[in-house]
Amino acid sequence: MTNQAFRPPRLHKPLLSGLALLQRWGPWRRLGLFLAVAGPGLITGIVDDDSTGIAGYSIAGSRFGYNMLWTLVLAAVALAIVGEMAARMGSITGKGLGEVIRERFGVRITAFALLILLIANLATTVAEFAGIAGASEIFGVSRYIAVPLAAAVVFGVVVYGSYRRVEKVLLVGALISVSYVITGFLAKPDWGAVATHSVVPHFQANLAYLSVLIGVIGTTITPWQQFYLQSTVVDKGLGEREFKLERLDVFVGALASATIAFFIIVTTAATLHAHGEPSGTVEEVAQSLRPLAGDFASRLFALGLLNASLLAAAVLPLTTAYAICGAFGWERSVNRPLREAPVFFGIFGGLLVVGAAAVLLPGMPLLILLLIPNVVGAVLLPVILILMLKVLNDSKIMGRWTNSTGWNVAAWTVTGALIVLTVVYAIIAILQATGVVSG
Repeated sequence: MTNQAFRPPRLHKPLLSGLALLQRWGPWRRLGLFLAVAGPGLITGIVDDDSTGIAGYSIAGSRFGYNMLWTLVLAAVALAIVGEMAARMGSITGKGLGEVIRERFGVRITAFALLILLIANLATTVAEFAGIAGASEIFGVSRYIAVPLAAAVVFGVVVYGSYRRVEKVLLVGALISVSYVITGFLAKPDWGAVATHSVVPHFQANLAYLSVLIGVIGTTITPWQQFYLQSTVVDKGLGEREFKLERLDVFVGALASATIAFFIIVTTAATLHAHGEPSGTVEEVAQSLRPLAGDFASRLFALGLLNASLLAAAVLPLTTAYAICGAFGWERSVNRPLREAPVFFGIFGGLLVVGAAAVLLPGMPLLILLLIPNVVGAVLLPVILILMLKVLNDSKIMGRWTNSTGWNVAAWTVTGALIVLTVVYAIIAILQATGVVSG
């Protein structure tokens, strides 16, 4: 039996009635049930490829060609393992990660984790609006128009919608990410080389290769993902009986994330690397594609950046609001009107304002702001993963849904590897930023 204090919620009535109806559809039942449950895992996986992720994959492809494609298999497995645990915890406890951590470990540890999460998410939100600004200017729209408009649209969709509506908007946005698949084919890569490098590891013994390699693998799992995924599982009303389908949703999301990353690397490897043009900013990558793969490919790449930045600009502030309000017992749900959850929507709106304003300020050191999420993530990620594993092995909380021995081995292996990678990545990033070593 699951601890009564952690009883999972019932599904929202519209979803419950939809599931009952789908049961009558014979062979389509499983597909229908999956589509009814899917969302949290897929959105988390897609949003993982945000502006900072796109930048990392673009650098990997433009500097080292197809050499890092093999790392995406490891990244997808790691993302699936950690995401499954967050979804399971949310489905069984009916509570967000911040709330579970507070009840299990106390206020001090929770406050430390949330403070680091706030810093990381704020810096990343600034990065997303920087992505919106860069992509919009490729289409000839000034950032002073695009950034405030984007912030207002994101705020309106979340505050004046419901979870189901917000999820639909995010899922439609996720579909636009197929633009990177199209650009991959437009780039006309050497598919034989692509296939070989996807399964055969390739290494280069230099600091530049190591730093990018760690960036591709080590930053695949970020702290915000666990908070967001678990909170949206709860907000959607998914419980124990829906968990197996939600787990499939998580696995599909991990595969989608790796697929997008794959085609970004393929695109930049087949164009920029093949012509000896290492990338600068993501915006410069999109512009550089025009003479190499055509104007259509360039605009598709920019569209993907704009879409990814918009999705992440909604999800990152939402994650922060979910985590803080859940931990301290304040109302937190996009299903609530503004007057019933003022702190939740206040945190969400405040992060949007700060993120958008920072991009519009002249002289803002955006490169430093882009570095902060990776550094603070290296501090927070080990803490979050270890706390999650302790909860997931506590039968008083998880009941019969604790980690199996095999899953513990896999989870602790991933956790140990990610701790090493993120710490080394942070050290290298700091040394490069301070000029001690060259990148």
